[in-house]
Amino acid sequence: MWQYLSYLLYPFSLLYGLVLWIRNRLYDNGVLTSVEFDLPVIAVGNLSVGGTGKTPHVEYLIRLLKDHYKTATLSRGYNRKTKGYLLAGPQSTAADIGDEPMQFHRKFPDVKVCVGEERMLAVPQLLGDEPETAVILLDDAFQHRSIKPGLNIMVTDYSRLFTRDHVVPVGRLREGRKGYHRADIIIVSKCPATLARAEKETIEREIAPLPHQQVYFTTLQYGEPYPLLPGGPVQPARDTAMLVACGIARPEPMVQHLLQKHSNVHLLAFPDHYYYTQKDLDKMKLELEQLDGARKVIITTEKDAVRLQLLQERITAMQLPFMVLPVEVGFLFDAAGSFNSHIFDYVAEAIAAGAAP
Repeated sequence: MWQYLSYLLYPFSLLYGLVLWIRNRLYDNGVLTSVEFDLPVIAVGNLSVGGTGKTPHVEYLIRLLKDHYKTATLSRGYNRKTKGYLLAGPQSTAADIGDEPMQFHRKFPDVKVCVGEERMLAVPQLLGDEPETAVILLDDAFQHRSIKPGLNIMVTDYSRLFTRDHVVPVGRLREGRKGYHRADIIIVSKCPATLARAEKETIEREIAPLPHQQVYFTTLQYGEPYPLLPGGPVQPARDTAMLVACGIARPEPMVQHLLQKHSNVHLLAFPDHYYYTQKDLDKMKLELEQLDGARKVIITTEKDAVRLQLLQERITAMQLPFMVLPVEVGFLFDAAGSFNSHIFDYVAEAIAAGAAP
């Protein structure tokens, strides 16, 4: 059925791809101009519409840089309830700045987090508010060409490489595959921790990186669940029944990880960036009650956690046992040192160039 539907959608995919191709050519030929700034600007994004694991890679960069340089992040603030430029503050919520920026703000209070749809205008506003900023991380900015980053990082999912995908609506690509030419670094994310070197080399040949591009491979590394709210449940035992309630693009890796330690795991999926309601909490409570076992918890992601905290009082009143599963990325094939050096070398060179008269 899907095969026949894809044939019907293919003309729309071609049209959309053509529009994006023309836009990119206008930027490449200087008809549309990109603004450059005299400080290090690192963009992290992807060719697809989501699910590549971009956010933990941004967090990796934050951890890498924040103790050495005054670091700030700039995001669009997808699906937030506000408009325009905003700098996160003590009273900010996910509704104000979006879930991913709020996640950065909560986890890294010493890093400035701001949002703005027009990033070309948001950068000067950020620098006006925080003039000591030394490095800016542009979150999900691979297609936002109004700014020319000094370093462009593209993330692609191991299970759905951009080389095997198609432009929407047939596939999940935001633009044609050749958009990868703009990347300086390509990261193949969500790889099996046991990825063989032979398969790594096969994927590298398939990607066919340009001479200036470096390809890295990363895997997801999940931490121990922690309570969403103070006084929440303790560490789950092996026989604890788990309801995985989350609104992310691809929850499958998270579920597979939990199944390695727990046999009773059930998924209740919501749309990506979804804002929960009382009705959703009622549904979670009903689903949890229907699970077998004496001990039960609801597992969610850190991105979902900042949205669920908007319902903190209701969750407390309903005594819903929420736990949050943190995740980080790890570099395979002992490549973390090479990646880190690449980032530090770029930042140092960009700062020196910006300081030159």
